[in-house]
Order: sequence, then C-alpha cells, then structure tokens
Amino acid sequence: MSAVTQRLIQAAIDASKSAYAPYSNFHVGAALLLDDGQIVTGSNFENASYGMTLCAETVAIAKANSDGQLRAIREIAVAGGLAGHVGAAAEPITPCGRCRQIIKEVADLTGTDIPVHCAHAGGYETFALSELLPHGFGPASLK
Repeated sequence: MSAVTQRLIQAAIDASKSAYAPYSNFHVGAALLLDDGQIVTGSNFENASYGMTLCAETVAIAKANSDGQLRAIREIAVAGGLAGHVGAAAEPITPCGRCRQIIKEVADLTGTDIPVHCAHAGGYETFALSELLPHGFGPASLK
C-alpha cells in the first residue's frame, strides 16, 4: 500500500468516528485526496426520516465543493462498518448507488476515472469509478 493511499484510508477510518448513525449503527467515513495533497473528510449523518440521510462520500464532496475544491478531487477512500469495527469487514465496503452517481459528476468535471479505495479487514481494494458505475449518467447524457 502506498503511503498516500494508507494515509487516505486511515483518514476515512478516522472520519467514521464522527458518524451520526443512531438508527443503523453503521458508521462510514470518506476521505478525498485533492491535487495539492490535502485530504478532505466526511462521515455519514443519519436522520429519522431515512431518505434524508447523508452518506459520508456526499458529505466530503459537498465539503470540498463549499471550499472551492470540487475540481481538485483526485482519489476517494471509503471505510465502513458497525461502530467500533469500521474497516474490519471481510469484503470491501463500496459507495452506494447515489454516491457513485455523485462521484460520477466529479469524475466528469475533472476528466478522470477517479480511483475509489474501499477498506476491508485485509487492507483495501481499489476500483475505478467506471467499474463501480458502468454506463453512468453524466452531463454528456443531457446533450
């Protein structure tokens, strides 16, 4: 594991500790690597009206956007699991469909097939966004 990827995965695990997940007890953290090496994090935020829940990836991307850094996103790391066991799942925890679509928007803006590092007990697995969301709907679909 490269030092940068290791730092990104650890940032996602650390971010999950701030998750607000009283309903599912499933904590998720996300970390974005920006082109200047800066890391932006987010954690999931549940709501009693389940449809209002915000995923960690969405929170991190919105945070980068509000800081004027949306086009600077180069890589994403995701770590999830039950509270106290984040990153311990046998299989990688991948972004949900909604988050894949939001990441697609960023990928189209940056012109990159953003790598998504997904933590699990054995380390992590990296997927290109196009693997996670083949035939995704993007800005070009509106033309």
